Order: sequence, then C-alpha cells, then structure tokens
Amino acid sequence: MKPKTAGKLLKLLGWKAMDQAIPVKKCIILGAPHTSAWDFVISYLYYKSVGGNAKVMIKKGFFKGPLKPLLLSLGGIPVDRSRSGGASLVRQMIHEFENSDSFQLAIAPEGTRKAVKRWKSGFHTIAKAVGVPVYLGYFDWGKKEVGAKEEIILTDDPEADLKRIRQWYKDKGVVGKHPEKFTCGDDLN
Repeated sequence: MKPKTAGKLLKLLGWKAMDQAIPVKKCIILGAPHTSAWDFVISYLYYKSVGGNAKVMIKKGFFKGPLKPLLLSLGGIPVDRSRSGGASLVRQMIHEFENSDSFQLAIAPEGTRKAVKRWKSGFHTIAKAVGVPVYLGYFDWGKKEVGAKEEIILTDDPEADLKRIRQWYKDKGVVGKHPEKFTCGDDLN
C-alpha cells in the first residue's frame, strides 16, 4: 500500500498520525494498548502512511489459503508460539534481525488482546541479543492518535525495564479500544 493511500484510510477512520517513521533500519517498536484486532489495522495504516515498513509476528495457523499472501504482503511473519515457551520464537526473531539489512519489528508486549498481569519480555531478549533500539508505539482509542518515536534505553534488568515501559504508557494515558483489557500499570505500585 502506498503511503498516501494509507494516510487517507487512516484519516477516513478518524485517526491522526502523530509521528514520522522511526529513522533507523533495525529496531523493535512496541505497540500498546493491544486490546483489539483493529490495533493491527490502525498501526499498519499509520506506519505505512509515514513511509515505514514494520514486520509483525502472526500465528502460523493464519497463513493458509488466500490469507497467506495477504498476511505476507502486510508484513506478517508466521510464528509458532506453542513450542519451547517462546524460546524458539525469540531465536527466530534474532535470526531475522541478523539476516536482514533492514528489519523493524512491531511487537505487542502484552502478548495477547486479553487483560494480562505480566507483559512479555521476549522483545527485551531480542533487542539485547542483536543490539537494536526499542521504541514506544501507541494507538490511543480515546484520542484516536497513533504514533511511535520515543526510544527506551534498555538496561540488563528486564523486569525494571518493563516496569518503566508500563509506567510510560500509564503516564501517557492511552486508552485501548476495550479499556477494561488494558492493564498497563495496575500492579506498578
């Protein structure tokens, strides 16, 4: 999809792009709050509209029949989340980064559209292993604003970093399409 077309569709849906594409060839872009399948649509249109081209992990079971070429064209990477408690998925993404000249990976740290107490830290493992920056992306259904520009500097303490990241989203006040499913800071205190 061309940036101009994506921008028109985003605007038609009532959304405003707040930032430009991330200016590095390789990075991880976190996306929250992830409470609806529509989050992918909004974030895809946003990033395409600003000239970006991020990849996203999608359950391999969806890559069947006519959906396969569509999902691949939208930047989908088929993954099997059922094996090795996520370790093979992390290895797969590390391999993708190491074997690509340009690779921006969008990840929902919640890992699901359901409310969760713990966010996933696989992005942290990947970023530290391949030395790529992590940016904070958001889709705020309350304000209908979408963006990604702030870099979070990771430490060697994934739990502390996750707490800082969740606090950033809490402080930003973003609202999910289904607000009751977003638990960015409920256990931060």
